[in-house]
Amino acid sequence: MIKWNDFIKVEIRVGTVLEVLEFPEAHNPSYKLKVDFGSHGILKSSAQITRLYALDELVGQQVLGVINLPEKQIGPFMSECLILGIATEPGEVILLQPERKAPNGYRVS
Repeated sequence: MIKWNDFIKVEIRVGTVLEVLEFPEAHNPSYKLKVDFGSHGILKSSAQITRLYALDELVGQQVLGVINLPEKQIGPFMSECLILGIATEPGEVILLQPERKAPNGYRVS
């Protein structure tokens, strides 16, 4: 069990996907995303979501992401946030998304 104070340190926020690019250099099939988290900025992330999502359907969708993790080098790409999803099968991830449109940058509580 973790303490409540540990959990509230994790900043899970809503953002809108602005850009999605192929990421052929990744070891596992992935996309490179740019996500607008409102006043928290536009952050980049790598996401292994290629089996369930096409490039063109992701732009404009809202996602949930952890924005206060350290940057992570993934091949030649620097990931600045962690986009959240549910791993259902190896290589399959279902994105966590708000049930309604929410302002970019708002915190999950």
